[in-house]
Formats: sequence, C-alpha cells, structure tokens
Amino acid sequence: MTPVLLNTQVLVYLLSESVVWVLLAIAFGVSVHILWRWDFGSTSEEQYALERRAYLVMTIILAAFVIKFFLLPFFVFAIDRLSDLVPGAMCAAGVISANGYGLPLLFLKLLLLFLLLLWMAINHYDLEAKDYPWFRLKGWLFVLIFALATVELGMDWAYFTHIDIHKAVSCCSALFGQLEGANPLPFGLDTAKLLLLFYLLYLFIVAATLAHRSWMELVGYGLFVFVAYYAVVYFFGTYVYELPTHKCPFCMLQKAYYYVGYAIWGTLFGGVFLGLTAAILQRFLGIESRRLERFALVLVSAFVLLCTLYVGVYYLRNGVFL
Repeated sequence: MTPVLLNTQVLVYLLSESVVWVLLAIAFGVSVHILWRWDFGSTSEEQYALERRAYLVMTIILAAFVIKFFLLPFFVFAIDRLSDLVPGAMCAAGVISANGYGLPLLFLKLLLLFLLLLWMAINHYDLEAKDYPWFRLKGWLFVLIFALATVELGMDWAYFTHIDIHKAVSCCSALFGQLEGANPLPFGLDTAKLLLLFYLLYLFIVAATLAHRSWMELVGYGLFVFVAYYAVVYFFGTYVYELPTHKCPFCMLQKAYYYVGYAIWGTLFGGVFLGLTAAILQRFLGIESRRLERFALVLVSAFVLLCTLYVGVYYLRNGVFL
C-alpha cells in the first residue's frame, strides 16, 4: 500500500467520499424508478408512494451537498499536509500537480458543488409550485450529478494512489512564477490591465444585478471568476504573503496566513455559484430569485473588499505598493 493512503487525513477523506457516493447511489436508484413511473396526474397508490420516495431523494441530496461543501476544503487541507511527504512540494500546489488527476479533480469538485446547488434551487421552487413543473428536469439533472460523482470518486482514488513519494514535484514558485520573464497572465494582459478588468467586471455584475438582467449576470459572473483567479494569484495574493515574488493560490490557506485563503476563495466561488444559479433560474426557467441575486452580490462584494483591503492596509503600513 502506498504511504499516501496511510495518511490519516487522506483515509478520512476517501472514506467520507465513498460514503457520500453510496448515499447518492441509493438516491440514484430511487430516482430512476421514480422518473420511469412518475405521473403527477394519477391519483393511484403507487403515485403517492413515489412522491414519498421523492422526499427521501431530496433529503439524501441535501445531506450530500452539505458533506461535500465541507469535504472540498478538507481535500485541499489533506493534500497540503502531504507536502511534507512529497519531495519538492512546499504546499498543496506541488502535491496537486504530482500527477495528471489532481487539477481536473479539483475542477470537477467545484463543478459538482455548483450542480448540487443548482439542483437544490430548482427543487426549492419545484416544491413551491405544488404541481412539480420541473420534477423531470431536476431528476435528469441528478442523473448527471451522479454520473459526475462516480467519475469523481474514481479520480479520487486514482489521484491518491498515483502520487509517487519518490519523485520530486515543482513547488508553487516554479508553477506560478514568471519563469524566464514569460507573462503568465491570459490574453497578454499586464497587471494594470488585469486589475482594471477585475474592477470593471465587478461593477458590471453590480449593474446587472440592480437592473435584473440575467444574461448580463451570466456573462459577468462567468468572466469575473476567470479574471478574479488571476488577479488573486498574481496581484492580491502577493499582499497576503507580503512578498512580490510569492504567487500561489494555495499557500494562503495555511495557518501562517490565518487561513485567509478559505475566506478569499470561499466568497469568490460562493458568490459566483449563487449568481450563476440565480441567472440560470431566471433565464431558462423563468424563476426570479432576488434573494439569491442579493446574496451572491454580497459574497462577491465581500471578496472584492477583502482583496482590496489587503492592498490598502499594506500601503498604509509601508507607504509603498509591492
């Protein structure tokens, strides 16, 4: 057995993910049966039984979302602890790039959280409508979620069993640094243009939310999460580390930086996921959710404020920018 699987955090994580998958598998089996037999216009005893089983599926999916919500940061925490075991790694950045499964797995986890959030939002309004107008839609969405969750569990095991503790990996400085003067920013942007785009997109999201324009919110949030990632890694993060050459999305999750990375990335992805969910509900299902929109804007605003405060506080303390 690879020493990685003997790590306590890894064992707890893999066991938890496996238990969640079993719960989702049970819900999947029930959901397929319900979708096959569902007839809301029927008053038969079978239909009433199907409706009761549907509540069981809802409970399982809600539990799975809550568990996965906590398992995502625990996953990052677990691989960060492996940096002491994997040569060359100084934080989770090196460990997650130890093989080809790491980064795709992280993106898949984020996608699954978003889809689970979208499912719960559709389910909430489906129940409010009383006649279940989106029952089949959310049923097929769950089929997709379960398929992705199955792939995720396979990638979880593949990732941890293929980490070679005898092979050196690159540290975050090599992965995210500007090696040989190459520009790591997308579309040839420099830092000034990246920051201008960052704040303009934030204002675009504010305007779109106030105007209640779903298509603008979809575009705004979709572009903002992409630009915000680069802005944090290559600008705002350097003020968290107080070192202009330290560019890493993972080190800020460590105790040395008061775990502020969880607040930074949590408010960013939480706000974007809620904003996209609200926009999708309005644009494609005709469901207006001002509460979701407002909550999304609050989280994204908190993210922008937190990033900006790090720069402002550093300047007030030192009189210079990095």
